Amino acid sequence: MKKRKLKLDKEEKEIILADEKGLLKSAGDISILRNKYMNIAKNTLRKNKTITIRLAERDLLHVKAEALTVGMPYQTFIASIIHQRLATGAR
Repeated sequence: MKKRKLKLDKEEKEIILADEKGLLKSAGDISILRNKYMNIAKNTLRKNKTITIRLAERDLLHVKAEALTVGMPYQTFIASIIHQRLATGAR
């Protein structure tokens, strides 16, 4: 079987080069930090409210089509749009 050559961007190539030169340092025991961020992610992704919303059928069809193209369920896609809008502070 052939090995596929990875396509790396500039930053990824710099990281590999730095590692090969021995310039990278170990972060040590990161289990506490990892657990902290895992808890943050779990709390962020927790869905504990259900809402009902009325949309124009045309809009819902567009949302479903777009969700299909990105490979996620349409309700998850709607939630992600709302989250992205609020997280970026877009007005």
